[in-house]
Amino acid sequence: MASTLKINTLTGVTTAGSIAVTGEGNSTTTNLQQGLCKMWCQYDGSGTAELDDSFNCSGITDNATGDFTLAIANDMSNDDYAVSGVHGSMNYQFHSEGAKTTSSCRMELYNGSASAVDPDLACLLVHGDLA
Repeated sequence: MASTLKINTLTGVTTAGSIAVTGEGNSTTTNLQQGLCKMWCQYDGSGTAELDDSFNCSGITDNATGDFTLAIANDMSNDDYAVSGVHGSMNYQFHSEGAKTTSSCRMELYNGSASAVDPDLACLLVHGDLA
């Protein structure tokens, strides 16, 4: 018989913000909060750059062709978070200077010929600890 659990808040017993989830083999655990994506967005960089949809992303800045800064609404605890992104079959990279701060990350997008491009569709994901 199937069960339904309805709940608005999960809180750890030992530490309020820490919930362990038993892994597939029943021998390891994963911290639920550590595995969640803390910010994501899908945006259109062609013409006037705009967010199509997002979570914890408060805006986009078009710095130049193929160069965008995504604002993180609720800051990360430091700039050591992981970032990944995609846009069609093109290449991307992050600025080495000031690429990531606790409140934003900057992304450069290129085509296969290494020319900067403003894509119709790009996505960005951030994993790490919120402040």
